[in-house]
Amino acid sequence: MERNIALKMMYNGTAYHGWQVQKNALSVAETLEQALASVVGHPVKCTGAGRTDAGVHAQVYLANFRTTSSIPCDRLPLAVNTRLPKDIVVVKATQVPMSFNAIGSCRKKEYTYRIYNSRLGNPFYVDRAWFYPRHLDEEVMQRAASQFVGTHDFRAVRSVGTQTKTTVRTVYYFDVSRRGDLIECKVCANGFLYNMVRAMVGTVVYAAEGKLAPEDIPAILDSGNRTLAGPTVPPGGLYMTKLWYDQDVL
Repeated sequence: MERNIALKMMYNGTAYHGWQVQKNALSVAETLEQALASVVGHPVKCTGAGRTDAGVHAQVYLANFRTTSSIPCDRLPLAVNTRLPKDIVVVKATQVPMSFNAIGSCRKKEYTYRIYNSRLGNPFYVDRAWFYPRHLDEEVMQRAASQFVGTHDFRAVRSVGTQTKTTVRTVYYFDVSRRGDLIECKVCANGFLYNMVRAMVGTVVYAAEGKLAPEDIPAILDSGNRTLAGPTVPPGGLYMTKLWYDQDVL
């Protein structure tokens, strides 16, 4: 009998070319599919909660796959983890309805972008946070971040990439906080465009640098012009940190 299994997992994305299976590059999905196939004894196709880019991490991620194997869910994580590299870990396996889909059933997602804001670098944050040596005022960043909250057309903060039916999304919150030298930018939305979070963070950093005023952001969004917003910041500081589902899969 075929089952649909949801896997809660986490991964350090530094060594991978993102989640999505690609022809000539190592991806998280392909690595997971190979490990799963050797456990369940047949080829596996995984659906992931979102397309994280090359070098992006996930503290929380969800994928689902179909299997005819009868291996119990409580035994799956350990069995798969012994076949996975150390930078990908399956935390939990749950049997879900056949209609469940890791991306289609996801109601909203949170990403966290980390900036190591200190005059001197820190080797423990290499590829884990964006090292930014000039002081950033997190209060100005928060004023800018708040301008993104709500339902808008986010074309001005996406890279040209995956085609989508619409570029309108709803951002529920965009919170900036500082703990010592570490600044965290947490963004929650019902969906994200290609590079959207990294471009939004680049724009709030531009505001902190005085290159634009927080109050300019609504007009930038209305313009739909990518060149008016800030740069796309590096991938190593970005983490998928929270997912919302109706089922108890996390």
